[in-house]
Order: sequence, then C-alpha cells, then structure tokens
Amino acid sequence: MATSNVERVELGALTCWRIRHADAELLVAQQGAQLLSYQRDGERPLIWLSEQAVYESGRSVRGGVPVCWPWFGDLRRNPQAVQAMYQGGNLVPSHGLVRDLEWNLLGIDRQGDGVNLEFAYNSAEQPLPGWPQAAELQLRIRLDQHLHLHLDSRNLGDQPLALSQALHSYFAVGDIRQAQVEGLQGCRYIDTLDDWNERQQLDALRFTGETDRIYLDSPSRLSILDPVWQRRIQLRCSGSRSAVLWNPWTDKAQRLSQFAGDAWQGMLCIEHANVLEDFLVLAPDARHRLSVSLWSEALPD
Repeated sequence: MATSNVERVELGALTCWRIRHADAELLVAQQGAQLLSYQRDGERPLIWLSEQAVYESGRSVRGGVPVCWPWFGDLRRNPQAVQAMYQGGNLVPSHGLVRDLEWNLLGIDRQGDGVNLEFAYNSAEQPLPGWPQAAELQLRIRLDQHLHLHLDSRNLGDQPLALSQALHSYFAVGDIRQAQVEGLQGCRYIDTLDDWNERQQLDALRFTGETDRIYLDSPSRLSILDPVWQRRIQLRCSGSRSAVLWNPWTDKAQRLSQFAGDAWQGMLCIEHANVLEDFLVLAPDARHRLSVSLWSEALPD
C-alpha cells in the first residue's frame, strides 16, 4: 500500500499543506483553497507556480489553480444575471471574491488508494463583500494516480442564484512555442483580443502570440502536447461546457505582477469553467459540481 504524509507549512503569511502520497507531492494554500503545485518524482512539474510568487494574506498567488467564483474575469463581461448578484458598487475585483480569503479546512484523510483534502467557504456564515447571497462552496482535492479537483456550489438562499466560475489552472510546459492543445478542433471561441469576436478553431491550437480565448461547447477531453518535455498532459472535465485558454506572451508579461519577464515561455492556462452562455443558475438548495482530472503520459520514443 502506498504511503502518505501530511505536513503543515508556513509560506510567508500563508498556511499551506504539503501532501506526499506514493511518488507524488501536492502543495495547497488554505487561503483561497488554492492548489499551488503538483509534481511526481522524477518528472517535470505538471502545475506551474511563478518563481516570483508572493505569499501574502489577502493576495492571490500567481500560479497553481486559483478558484474564480462567483464570477470569472471582468464582472462587466459576465451575463447580466451574474452581474445583478453583486451590489458592491464600482470597485469590482477580477475573478470573483474567494481567491484571497481564508477557507475552512474540513479534513485531510486517506481513502482507498488516495488522499483527500476538503475545503469549504460558506457565505451565509462568512459574508462576501457586496455579494449578499447565501451559498456554500466546497473544493475537494484528491491525489491518487491522477490529480482530481471537484468544485461544488450550493444555493443556500430562497431565490435563484446566478454565477460563473473557473478552475484557473496554470500548466507547466517546456516551451509554449512548441506546445499544442489538442481536442478543440471545430469549437467556437470568443477572441477577447479581437474585440470579442466569435471564431472557429480549425486545427490543434498552436501559440504564436498573446492568447486569450473563451471556447464554447468545449469537449470533456483536452490534452496538451509538450514535445520539449516529451509528454502529453491529459485533462478530463465534467460540469463544464466552456474553457478559457491564456498565455500573456512577451509584452503583457512585462506588466503582470508576480511574473518574470520570460515566464510566459514555460506556462499555459487552461481554465475549465462555466462562463458566458455556460453560466449557472441554481434553484434554491440546488447544487452543481465542476470537476477536472489531470495527469501526464510520456510520449513514445
């Protein structure tokens, strides 16, 4: 039976949990329930974490898998029903309200051939600024032969609840200029860098410049071909019909916080999401689960 070890560590002002199970290691911050890193022994990191990451209270860490909720990106670009949930005035944080807040750790336990971590945020007990809705958010992280993330949203109020969300996953790659994303062929997407016009993906996605696209009706299976590190990263999701793909490239990289000027070469974001026409409306007491499973496979010689 594979051995497991749990260690509490302090990174700057943040309480984190380091989990070793079999040949893999996870690092998770309690702030934002943010997975920071994931790597298997003898392999390159699967999840990218900035070398310039700052571990401060009230500030999201650059990299890992931040949870974007109850909206994604710029609230003004969200459906009107999602915008109407927020009553906080003109000062609107990007990517929602829970990335930089302390979540409750429900437990860390061994189950079957893996280890589970469970975090929760309840806005009825810990009100969110400008967002008076009552909802419970739970993130379950499971580490076995693969890495699994399950994000559950439950409406605790007596009125319908509209929200958008994303698991903002940063992936490590050997060189973005040689990487490809497979599985998007035929998908419609919104190109946010081209006045939010709709386009269609014809072939595997290759990167030749800044990329910021929202794919609609995205499939449940995607993969990242990473020829420099001789692997294919596999992504499987459920509860989502939209995905955001992002790389800042050269110019924007210079303007990002906690981001080295050349860091764009070694990372790629694929964010499984419920955004734009895929946003959620939860009836009272209704739940929704967004799940993603990740692993890598060596390319044949």
